[in-house]
Amino acid sequence: DFEASFIRLIDKVTNGSRIEINQTGTTLYYQPGLLYGGSLEHDCSPSRSIGYYLESLLCLAPFMKHPLKIVLRGVTNDQVDPSVDVLKATALPLLKKFGIDGESLEIKINRRGMPPKGGGEIMFACPVRKVLQPVQFTDPGKIKRIRGTAYSVRVSPQMANRMVESARGILNKFIPDIYIYTDHMKGVSSGKSPGFGMCLTAETINGTILSAELASNPQGQGAAVLPEELGQNCAKLLLEEVYRGGCVDSTNQSLALLLMTLGQRDVSKVLLGPLSPYTIEFLRHLRSFFQIMFKIETKAAEEEHMGGEKVLMTCVGIGFCNLSKTIR
Repeated sequence: DFEASFIRLIDKVTNGSRIEINQTGTTLYYQPGLLYGGSLEHDCSPSRSIGYYLESLLCLAPFMKHPLKIVLRGVTNDQVDPSVDVLKATALPLLKKFGIDGESLEIKINRRGMPPKGGGEIMFACPVRKVLQPVQFTDPGKIKRIRGTAYSVRVSPQMANRMVESARGILNKFIPDIYIYTDHMKGVSSGKSPGFGMCLTAETINGTILSAELASNPQGQGAAVLPEELGQNCAKLLLEEVYRGGCVDSTNQSLALLLMTLGQRDVSKVLLGPLSPYTIEFLRHLRSFFQIMFKIETKAAEEEHMGGEKVLMTCVGIGFCNLSKTIR
């Protein structure tokens, strides 16, 4: 059902798509239309979080005919997909590096919704661009500060404070500049299911943002998680992400590679941490769709930059141009 919901969403943002699915639901015929955009609303299936839908919208939004402004409803934070918080903190700054910026680029969380029932609502807006800038993004820089959000819905507000305390217990040994907001939603804006979780981001002096997140188990599934444990584990995940390093964190590797591919006919370089399995599969798709191959060089961890092995990805963009944007 979440895939069907996704196809309906793609149908809404395009104009003239043809979609045919056979009765058993095993084959899909899809004839793409033009990316149209505009102001839209969509109810996402609660079996996957809004992040699942938002990831694809982030790839398509800059190439619409009209600036996209869409309200998505469903689950904002779950344990499977990147949450809305993480995409807001990491994907938006990444888009800005490719020249997609302006006041109208934002993700706003109106209501939070936890699985299984959801009930959250977010607003995503993105301006259109004719071409993307090539990027040279090879020095991640040192970590200067850690920010985060601990949220709790339909549980005691004290849960958020307990998560913050245990996360700080670990992170304070690493860096002093830490600020974790507590976000306790009440009433209508807290969705339909109880839950809590945390999203942490580490920012470097060069503007690289690395993120980690954890959410509690959905109501009625799995054992109850203590907020202290969740806070500690989330802090450890962030340190793991810092260890992996690179200029883009592991959730956004594929988005960065796609934007590099679609850039102008110029060399783009980006330094990544170890490639995630998702990214490796994504590179195969880029090869089959755009006939583009990345030059991949491994960089061993040097003495001053401790951490995992890094990969330097280089490619020449295909010079993709937004055809539907009228020339003024």
